[in-house]
Amino acid sequence: MTPRHQSPGTARFAWLHRLWHLGTGRFGLIVVAVIGLTALVARFWLPFDPQRVDVSGRWAPPGWPHLLGTDGSGRDILSLLMAGARTTVWVALGAGVVATLIGILLAALGALTARWLRETVAVLVDILIAFPVLLIAMMISSVWGGSLWVVIVSVGIGFGVNIARVTRPELRRVLHSDFVLAGRASGLTPFQNLWRHLLPNVAPVFIVQLSWGMAVAVLAEAGLSYLGFGAPLTEPSWGLLLKDLQTYISVHPLTVVWPGLAITLTVLGLNLLGDGLREATDPTLSRRRSARPEAQTHTPAVIA
Repeated sequence: MTPRHQSPGTARFAWLHRLWHLGTGRFGLIVVAVIGLTALVARFWLPFDPQRVDVSGRWAPPGWPHLLGTDGSGRDILSLLMAGARTTVWVALGAGVVATLIGILLAALGALTARWLRETVAVLVDILIAFPVLLIAMMISSVWGGSLWVVIVSVGIGFGVNIARVTRPELRRVLHSDFVLAGRASGLTPFQNLWRHLLPNVAPVFIVQLSWGMAVAVLAEAGLSYLGFGAPLTEPSWGLLLKDLQTYISVHPLTVVWPGLAITLTVLGLNLLGDGLREATDPTLSRRRSARPEAQTHTPAVIA
């Protein structure tokens, strides 16, 4: 079926078809789906209580009933990883919501307002973007104490500024399009124009940045929990589990592999999903990729 004969519903989800046929996009989708499903299952069922201490079962090797073994307190590592997936998904989604609100607000103020306000917002974004996410989290936790909310807010602020910086020029570009000018002439308010025309046209750039921001949130939660600024000791976390197990890495190295592998795969999956989304939602990249083989096969014929 050619694009000109596609129904509106099919064309609307054509990017998802292209994403699945990209190696990076397929890998990212599978990893995100597995982590999300694990977090959902862990919400209702876990093999063992992740906080139950069993001194007699300390450092059990992988096998039945502890498929990934136990730690120095006899806690089941698989249950800790599944419970930690809930924390990871919660932090990633929470940071994504905060980053979305901050990014859209700053981008709209920096693109749709008077010149003096646009320049002020641009300077503010340049100042905030100079602060690393971990530094922002440490500054906030020094006032309110370490918690998951510190991670969510700090990552949301840090990456919301990045989203605003990338989205603002796109909004300025779309702002001068004919359909935006027509909407303004028909009596649409700036907010209505933003919601109906501007945001849908910058959505691909926004979604890609958001997926990368969620990857940063996962890594930041693990790093901050490892440093003591993230999840409390009573909250299962991959960072806390890694911190507890790394002391015994020379004696029981396999136990450290599992939380490290979970963090690595999740961050890698979200980053590759962002790369796949960028390629699947950008029509110029899609056309360039599809035209490249044609150019390679056509050139010898011309030379001949």
